[in-house]
Order: sequence, then C-alpha cells, then structure tokens
Amino acid sequence: MASLGQMSDYEIRLVRIFKTVVECGGFTAAETTLGISRSAISQHMNDLEGRLGFSLCQRGRGGFSLTEEGKEIYQAGLTLLTALETFKSDVNALHQTIKGELNIGITDNLVTLPAMHVTNALAELSAPENEVMLHIHMEPSDAVIRGVMDGHLHVGVVPAVNLPTSLENRHLYDEPSYLYCAAGHPLFHQHDDTLSTEDIAQHFAISPRYPLPFEARQAHDALSLRASASDREGAAFLILTGRFIGFLPEHVAEQWVAAGKMRSLLSATQHYRIPFVLITRHDRRPNRVVDAFLNLIKSS
Repeated sequence: MASLGQMSDYEIRLVRIFKTVVECGGFTAAETTLGISRSAISQHMNDLEGRLGFSLCQRGRGGFSLTEEGKEIYQAGLTLLTALETFKSDVNALHQTIKGELNIGITDNLVTLPAMHVTNALAELSAPENEVMLHIHMEPSDAVIRGVMDGHLHVGVVPAVNLPTSLENRHLYDEPSYLYCAAGHPLFHQHDDTLSTEDIAQHFAISPRYPLPFEARQAHDALSLRASASDREGAAFLILTGRFIGFLPEHVAEQWVAAGKMRSLLSATQHYRIPFVLITRHDRRPNRVVDAFLNLIKSS
C-alpha cells in the first residue's frame, strides 16, 4: 500500500475537489460547482486515489457511493481543510494584531512639545485591537543611550548630541529654547529695547549639566554662570526663585509665561534649537512591535 508523504499544494487541491464531489453527490453534480468537466473531475479523483493507494468511491450505473476508506478520507479531509483555514485566519490576524512589549526611554520634559510624534505613535500602537504592553522610562539622555545600546530599551528619544556610531537615529523635531527670567528678577519688567547682551551678562545664570549641542554651549558661555542644574526641571526651579536667568525650552516655560511668572529676554538673539532624535541599535533583531512603532513615527 502506498504511503503518503509530505502533502503538496496539488494534493490539497485534490482533497478539496473530493470534498466537493462528496457534498454534491457525484461527478456530474460537481461539474457546475467546480467549474470543470466531468472527465477532468474523474482524472483528479484517479490521481488522488493513486496517491493515497486505495479506492475512494464507486461510480457507474449504480450511482455514486463512498467506500469505507472514502468515508474516512472525507472526514480526514474536513479536518485538514478546517486546519488550513484556521491557520490562514490566525496568520491574517497576526498581520492585523500586534503583540508584545515596547520599552522606550525618553529624556525629561518632552511631553509638552507641540509636535507630538511619539505620543501619537504610542496611541496608535496601544489601539484596542493590539496587545502591546508599553513601558516608558524617563531618564537622562546618557542613561537612555546606554539602555538602547545594551538592549534594555528598544528605542530612545534623546538630543542629537554625542551619539555613538553604533546607534541608528532618525530626526523627530527641533526644540527651540529661549533665555528666561522670573517675576521678582531685576530684568523682569525691563523692556528688551533697553537691554543688551552686556546687561544680561551681569546677572547670575544657570549652567546645564546635561548634554547640549555646540550652539547651545556657546549661548551659555556668554552668561555669568553661578548655579547649575542636572535637567530642565531643575533649571526651571532656579529661574522661578527670581535670582537667576536661564535657558528653557519654549514649551516647558510656556505655562509660567502664560501665568505671568516668567518672560523671555532678548528672544530675537538669545535662543537656540536642539534636534531630538529617535535612536535604535543598528544591529537590533527584528521585532514587530518596534517595527510598527518606527513605521508609525515615520508616518506621523
């Protein structure tokens, strides 16, 4: 007796034809459903019987009837075709549903940026049809870079400053920063028309202890640095004392400017922009969640 090996697409097609013939009650009745001639159906049935090694049905003047083996093959064929349909549905569902985790590291105070590329991408990724667990790590940029490099983080959002060559980066947005003072500072009520860079240099300013591009460092070097801050929130604390001037991202200072508690100084000249990038490892492994997030960032 013949032994059936690995099934080909053609053999699966033969099983489908056999199923249709059985359910139609014979070759002639199956012609219309299958869209092929009776002789072609007969040839396919002969092929299937030859591959299986036994007769599946009786056909002739006595009518169409299944052999005992034919009944068994019909039931096995139903199981096979159902499994194939289930497999196809599951694969299609995988294309429509994203499952897994995303570990993303973000530097401080970016949530208020008007360009909400990251927020919008996270919203799409966490849609109800997906099964994604999001983990956000708010850390200094050097910690985010280390996390991406050692694989602890899938992606990171950092300033484009001192980035290792082992990381791939894509530009997200430029963050404008201006020089601010707070209510209570001697310069708060002084109009810009009466101010000069020399006047500003006479007042105590804040030195950042976080990475900045060259243009930003130059802007700070022109000030009288008498305090320091490890992040932008720390700089905001010091500015709000009314004792110091300092640079802040426009979107960070906006709430205090709107409340009349801060103002910018010589905004036409005292400003710089910091490019922010999304970083991943060049040699990262394929990951559907990460790939989907990157594609959403690209399209935002």
